[in-house]
Amino acid sequence: MKIEQRYIDASYLNENPDWDREDAPWKAKMVKELIEKHQIMPSSICEIGCGSGDILACLIKYYSEVELTGYDVSPQLENFWKEHKDNSRNLNFCVGDFFKLNTKKYNVLLMLDVFEHVRDPYTFLEMSKQYADYFVFHIPLDLSASSVVREKPLMYTRKKVGHLHSYTKDLALETLKDSGFNIIEWQYTGASLNMPNRSLKTILAHMPRKLVYAINKDWGVRLLGGETLLVLAN
Repeated sequence: MKIEQRYIDASYLNENPDWDREDAPWKAKMVKELIEKHQIMPSSICEIGCGSGDILACLIKYYSEVELTGYDVSPQLENFWKEHKDNSRNLNFCVGDFFKLNTKKYNVLLMLDVFEHVRDPYTFLEMSKQYADYFVFHIPLDLSASSVVREKPLMYTRKKVGHLHSYTKDLALETLKDSGFNIIEWQYTGASLNMPNRSLKTILAHMPRKLVYAINKDWGVRLLGGETLLVLAN
């Protein structure tokens, strides 16, 4: 499976020097709450596309006795991972292609803001199915009537953030189902209100979104965007 060069040669890091680190505690908390809601007591957790490693570093505070492993293809991330090396003997990171290097099956596999970056998401998802019992996805919902009309937001997420594919809630869920996953639960995250790194534009846009969401949440998200999806599957 071809890896985007921007993640190898530091082009992505140059465009995104903080690698969205400020979102990590928020995402880790959602993952923990979703796992606990379904009474999953993991013995091992792996994250594909772990980025800076901050999400796993947050999760180790909740799961200190659980084996946590992160994989990412970007060599530059090792500089971030050094910050976490003393957090726990159970926290480990690997540079390289998960599918070539990994030899284990995990209890829970995390793919948080990942498969929208992959050229062939179906093959990527189908290949990942054999490596865990449960899967947690966090998926940006970039595709809305507003983003299509304006187009600029879609081009921004493609060029700067690296999203090669854009999804609505239903398109994301159908992509997972078509790849062989069984959806246990999905939920909106309230991203436009709750994400730590919201821009001023996002904050200002939340008021009209809030009004439309109150009428019909699904319809409002398809119209105005501003949401992400958290999914538990097996």
